[in-house]
Amino acid sequence: MVGRLQGELKQNKPFASIEVEAFLNLVRTADMLGRHLGGLLKSHDLTMTQYNVLRILRGAGPAGLPCGEIGARLVTWDPDITRLIDRLERRGLVVRRREDQDRRVVLVRLTGAGSAFLATIDADEQVNSALQTALGHIPATDLAQLITALENIRDHLRSEARP
Repeated sequence: MVGRLQGELKQNKPFASIEVEAFLNLVRTADMLGRHLGGLLKSHDLTMTQYNVLRILRGAGPAGLPCGEIGARLVTWDPDITRLIDRLERRGLVVRRREDQDRRVVLVRLTGAGSAFLATIDADEQVNSALQTALGHIPATDLAQLITALENIRDHLRSEARP
C-alpha cells in the first residue's frame, strides 16, 4: 500500500524503504505542526524557540538557569543559545547575571515583563487551541502509541550515540 506522502511530494517512484517513508512523514508532519504554531506566535513577534526558552525559564523559577542548561532543555536543538538570549534580553524579557560563587556561570532569569508577556500568550485563545486543533481529532490511545513510538526512536538514537 502506498502512503499519501508519495502523492503529496509528487514522487513517481516508491520510497526506498518503509523507514525512509516513516522518516519523511515525521519531518513533513513536524514542519506542518511547527508552521501552524509558529504562525500564531509570530503575531506576538516570537519564534517557537524563543517561546520555548521563555517557558523553560518560567519553569526554572527565580533561580534561573545557565545557558547550557537552557540549551539542554530545548525541544529543538539550537547551536546559538547566546544570540537567542541576546534577542530576548534586548526585549526586556530575560536578564543575565554572573553567579557570585563562580563568575564563569551566567544565569538567565525571566523578568517581570517576560512573565507578563508569557501570560499574554497563555491567554491567547488561538495559541491555546492550536494543538487541540492539530491533534485533538486523534484518539488518545493513538496519541499514546505515537508518543511511545517517538520515545523509542529517541532512546535508540541516544544509545547508538554513546561510545
